[in-house]
Amino acid sequence: MEHADFVNHVREQAVALREAAVAAGPDAKVPPCPGWTVFDLVRHIANVHSRTAEVLVAQDISAPPQFARAPKQWDELLVWWDDVAATMLDRFVELDHDKPTWMFASMPGSVRVWARRQAHETAIHRVDADLAHGVDSRLIFDPQFAADGIDERLVALPLGNFSSSTANGTVLFHAADAGRAWTMTLSPGETPEVTPTADPALHTDAVVAGTADAVYRAVWNRPSTAVKTGDPSLFDALPTI
Repeated sequence: MEHADFVNHVREQAVALREAAVAAGPDAKVPPCPGWTVFDLVRHIANVHSRTAEVLVAQDISAPPQFARAPKQWDELLVWWDDVAATMLDRFVELDHDKPTWMFASMPGSVRVWARRQAHETAIHRVDADLAHGVDSRLIFDPQFAADGIDERLVALPLGNFSSSTANGTVLFHAADAGRAWTMTLSPGETPEVTPTADPALHTDAVVAGTADAVYRAVWNRPSTAVKTGDPSLFDALPTI
């Protein structure tokens, strides 16, 4: 996907998230995020957008920059979020897409990488806001975008701490309508190895299959129509599945 595609997704999903959050109200519970209200959800994404806006222009890329924190009053929060999100989007457009930036988990960062990250961060939390509003929309994310979100979660981002895991086996993730598949190999005490594959007919110990939209939601631990088959202990070993 192109940088402009990610920026457009950030913009569109932020608008949809805001609309669903306002409709649900600040006190509504957010089912996929135990303990969170819609206020917590909006304050989280506002703080994420604020931090991202500062990361994009920070001169020191060796450490995260300081950033303003979101207000603790609902009406002020919405106005503040509108402002920081607009600033972030402007910087995504105006800055050199390959400009190096700080990035968490010792990953290489750039304006382009942050646009991708915020596209998926905002899209997944848009799903949360819909669910808080009581709308299980099953909106169909574009297969290309959803497949990219699967790829980001499985390949680009840290999978977690598996030092005490005893899981041993291979899981296939198959996004049929995107023509994409990935294999994840788990070994006791080791970080899983994930490899894109062109052969979704591989024999594996477990499978997560469905549309790209469904598998995207599944790998981000949101309600999903993806079908899981095979060894359940492999799914139990994965905190995001």
